Amino acid sequence: MTIHATSDLYKVLQVDPAARPAVIQAAYRALARELHPDQSALEGTERAMAVLNHAYGILRDPMQRQEYDRSRSVPPPLAPASIVTPAPQRAAPPPPAARPGERTVDFGRYRGWSLEALAKRDPDYLEWLKRHSSGVGYRRQIDELLAKARDSRTPLRVGAR
Repeated sequence: MTIHATSDLYKVLQVDPAARPAVIQAAYRALARELHPDQSALEGTERAMAVLNHAYGILRDPMQRQEYDRSRSVPPPLAPASIVTPAPQRAAPPPPAARPGERTVDFGRYRGWSLEALAKRDPDYLEWLKRHSSGVGYRRQIDELLAKARDSRTPLRVGAR
């Protein structure tokens, strides 16, 4: 799920502008559980959570919400095209074919990638996955792959005595 910065805070929280405060709070809590960076491996969750917190901060306060609702009735000025052009998203390329017996990641931007292919492509992601709760089942194999990668990068001493 992606939340984009938008001028409509009700769309961010996915509620009707006439929603009661309890509905706004419930929507915020549900989206926060889904988007919290500690709970999601999706890229961009920090930004989405910040936008969500901003929207909820305004809509939960009766005075700020009333002021916001008044401002919604005034059309915003047009922005130059260079400002509203979205930034390109960093997406992983399609996964290389896994060999028989290789474990593959079943979530996130590297869904379908084998751990071996990930060790070659993005070892920093494996380091992160090893520490993250979603990588619990992969930790032993990640440790082995990272140790093998470290060993292969260690220069050999030629002619050492």
